[in-house]
Amino acid sequence: MKIRYILLLFYVVTWLQVFGQRPIRPSDFLSVKSVSEPSVSPEGKWVAYSVSIVDSVKDKRRSDLWMTSWDGKEHVQLTHTPDGEDSPKFSPDGKYISFVSARGDLDRDQIWLMDRRGGEAKKLTGIKGDIISYDWAPDGKKILLVIKNLERPDSLKEKSENPIVINRIHFKQDREGYRIPLYRNLYLYSLESGKLDTLTTGNFDNHSPVWSPDGAKIVFVSNRTADPDRNDNDDLWLIEARKGASVQRLTSWAGYDHRARWSPDGKKIAYQRSSGTGNFQMYEHTQLCLMDADGSNQKILTSSLDRDVHQHTWSKDGKKIFYIVTDDRQEYLGSLDLESNQFSRLKDGEIEFSLLESHPGGGLLAMASFYNLPDELYAFESGELRRLTHHQDEFTKRITFSKPKGFTSKSKDGTLVSNILYLPPGVTEGKNLPTIFFIHGGPVGQDTYGFDMSRQLLAAKGYAVVAVNYRGSNGRGDAYTKAIWSDWGNKEVMDIFGAVDQVVKDGIADPNRLGIGGWSYGGILTNYCIASDPLRFKAAASGAGSAMQLSLFGVDQYITQFENEIGLPWKSLDKYLKLSYPFLKADRIKTPTLFMTGEKDFNVPAIGSEQMYQALRIQGIPTELIVYPNMYHSISLPSYQVDRFTRYYDWFGKYLNELGSTQIKTNR
Repeated sequence: MKIRYILLLFYVVTWLQVFGQRPIRPSDFLSVKSVSEPSVSPEGKWVAYSVSIVDSVKDKRRSDLWMTSWDGKEHVQLTHTPDGEDSPKFSPDGKYISFVSARGDLDRDQIWLMDRRGGEAKKLTGIKGDIISYDWAPDGKKILLVIKNLERPDSLKEKSENPIVINRIHFKQDREGYRIPLYRNLYLYSLESGKLDTLTTGNFDNHSPVWSPDGAKIVFVSNRTADPDRNDNDDLWLIEARKGASVQRLTSWAGYDHRARWSPDGKKIAYQRSSGTGNFQMYEHTQLCLMDADGSNQKILTSSLDRDVHQHTWSKDGKKIFYIVTDDRQEYLGSLDLESNQFSRLKDGEIEFSLLESHPGGGLLAMASFYNLPDELYAFESGELRRLTHHQDEFTKRITFSKPKGFTSKSKDGTLVSNILYLPPGVTEGKNLPTIFFIHGGPVGQDTYGFDMSRQLLAAKGYAVVAVNYRGSNGRGDAYTKAIWSDWGNKEVMDIFGAVDQVVKDGIADPNRLGIGGWSYGGILTNYCIASDPLRFKAAASGAGSAMQLSLFGVDQYITQFENEIGLPWKSLDKYLKLSYPFLKADRIKTPTLFMTGEKDFNVPAIGSEQMYQALRIQGIPTELIVYPNMYHSISLPSYQVDRFTRYYDWFGKYLNELGSTQIKTNR
């Protein structure tokens, strides 16, 4: 009897473990936490970082500071305030943790200081400008600040209701708004005197400064060309860490130079630069480079690697450089031995690395995600990952996820395209399923095997979901990315249709129940697809998209792209009209389409969605336009994030389920 009871209990526990889980749903947006901004203590025993959670009452995200031990055994929440804290950093002696917050009745962020052993934090700065970033001097006596708006010209000190005076070419930017001539400069704050000294001056946008190991110099990024609004030519500059020092130019590549990192001995600087020159750099990949600390002996380290290299960091002994590589459907961890010039893949597979930092003990701190686990922090030692944080466990333990599978399709011109398929959770072999092609934005970007909330949500509703890394995506080399230059809506559509043909041929997708959607360039490609083949898709959802590209010249933030890639409208009108075919041939569209947009989007302004909605509405094609008030290009309000996918469920369910599918059930 006792044995039977134990077996029964075992079966019950097993049943609860397996069947107690549920598919993901839109309300789970409120449960996912965001881990970011890790900082390793000087002795390497602790990692401080921020964790963003949703405050459902206030309908916004709030960040608190946490600390975890390097062995992963201890976890401490450092702050619990409703104001939020960001950007934690250890002081060089390891005794204090600084952070940025607008606690209390402050009208802007300031730097605060807390004893890591406990006690209340105290406000360190009282700066009138906007603190963009900060970093401790190696001796702990000063803090380097990047500040915007500190020295506003008198002509700009106007009341908010007064007219906005604009005189820049690139005069608007998403979230930033209209760009009046305000610039970022570097300053030094003395902890002893509280005095703020100016390092850089002038109408330049200076950012991303990094101290030399001895604290004597600072390297930073700045575009100091005659008209920086009309090119992407950032360079690296050097300045001594003292008031009145002159600025020395280190690089002069006619593309961009970014992310300077000093070698441990301070003799060399590793940095990133674009693979090509020219005023517009979107389609170029990022190369890893090295130079002496004075800017001499510059060389490309990854010239043989036709892939983006980013997040590089030095080994403790200065003999290796570690980095992340954007490759076909993954972001893998690699290294370069500087003595042997030997490249190594340290960790790859169905994982997405997104951040990398050296550890004083010789290992690496990494941030990574898997298909069933959003970003967490990991230690990488002796070729193995060891998980440090567990902030996503409460969310993931109750969810059944779809395990993505890679597949290749062939476009009609013979191009091989890498794709990812998500089947409904628990479905191991899809047969004749309603299928949604959810297209990534960018266009320069890619879908990976890392955690993907959007496609997991759609798969959980019973759909097969396909992610297509169309031409224009990165991860496949320069030629693949540049294939769509000045030719939007052609090869990408060909690639998406090739993926459609493949999953239909494989018996996975029901050809009579196909849907398509996406956000940003994914929304733009949705418009191109439904205009190219009016009968293939039974439903579409175009988010933050456009179609009449001519109408966006001078309206969105991409004036540099328009001028350099397409040309000026009065000289290239035919090209603009060709790229605008979804709107100009809107009378061909028969697909019921849901349009969505942020009211304050300056990236792809609402006019793009409004025009397409109006074109379909006036012809009697089923359509709706959803405008999210006060939202920019990304929909950041938690309740709106839930609303967006609830509307996806309703829209695709209405038009893809009406043929009698039993796969889709209400799941909100």
